[in-house]
Amino acid sequence: MKTANSLMSGLGTTVFEVMSALARQHQSVNLGQGFPDDKGPEAVRRAAAEYLMDGHNQYPPMMGLPELRQAVAAHAKRFQGLEVDWQSEVLVTSGATEALGDCLFGLIEPGDEVVLIEPLYDSYLPIVRRAGGIAKLVRLEPPTWSLPREELAAAFSARTKLILFNTPMNPCSKVFDREELEFIAGLCLKHDAYAVCDEVYEHIIFDGLRHQSIMTLPGMRERTARIGSAGKSFSVTGWKVGYVTAPPEMMKAIAKTHQFMTFTTPPNLQWGTAAGLRLDDSYYSGLAGDMQRKRDRLAGALSEIGFDVLPAHGTYFVTTDFRPLGFNGTDEDFCRHITVEAGVTAVPVSAFYDQPEVAPRHFARFCFCKHDETLDAAIDRLGSYFRL
Repeated sequence: MKTANSLMSGLGTTVFEVMSALARQHQSVNLGQGFPDDKGPEAVRRAAAEYLMDGHNQYPPMMGLPELRQAVAAHAKRFQGLEVDWQSEVLVTSGATEALGDCLFGLIEPGDEVVLIEPLYDSYLPIVRRAGGIAKLVRLEPPTWSLPREELAAAFSARTKLILFNTPMNPCSKVFDREELEFIAGLCLKHDAYAVCDEVYEHIIFDGLRHQSIMTLPGMRERTARIGSAGKSFSVTGWKVGYVTAPPEMMKAIAKTHQFMTFTTPPNLQWGTAAGLRLDDSYYSGLAGDMQRKRDRLAGALSEIGFDVLPAHGTYFVTTDFRPLGFNGTDEDFCRHITVEAGVTAVPVSAFYDQPEVAPRHFARFCFCKHDETLDAAIDRLGSYFRL
């Protein structure tokens, strides 16, 4: 038999599935994979359920329900001050990962260079490479995760098609500030490059910080695609509803890719997402406040147990250095060890690098978007184990 695509066939199973399977096997408290315990806002779920029973359950428009696209545009105006034409600049996708695929397959020509920032979400590199892109990786270093400007500037060239980055940033919980965004924007303008910005955690941001989209900066409105997610904004990760905002010329290629990728997304879930985007500001501030409280609950306890806990300014995750506990193995060894021996599962941070063997190997990432009882169970198990 002829071989399948070598790039995709050569990929390993995602770290989330590996660690979640291990957690199930050992009945561990799973703080590895990032999904909330909450059901999501009742108004959002009810709107989707009512549409399922009473609405039109055939193919919706390829670009998405007008009501959702209008809500995405209004949301961008409310939170980012962006004037968006919902008819030509908004696309609904089956999750943010599909949105990433549409952007990358639609914009990259084989041989184009793509700048990415490590540690990075695990789907980025496979999509870039399958699209024919050549990855130019720039690494943030713990514990501050500050932007290495000289290295980033050196990664750009006349061959750079785009930069893909995530803010607030999974996995390291960094929020890019305005000066960093301006530096990235300057490089995009200098080298005539696009920016594809994964902003799925735009409302899960802490410590009085504010999310700013690079699309709002001078010169970037015409060259940026920004991606949002109902799964993250409304704690309904299983819905897989994403949305892309991009200028019309960029959107043409992105939408044509979507047309032959999934074509449409379930209309009732689109309707529910539209209801969510219209929720008042108190919902969004409440979401951030609740997640910050959970962060503090878990981070404070991990620190007391003996972990060195790195700052977490957004997302669902807190990164820890486990060396103070006396464990001398790799991060993968550590995460397997605590799953089996302590009954708590985390994710090794080296999994978010292109070459894990030369990445930092002493950091474990814990997810805190869980019920307090779940967090407390994990804290109790880790405390009992490491205080033996």
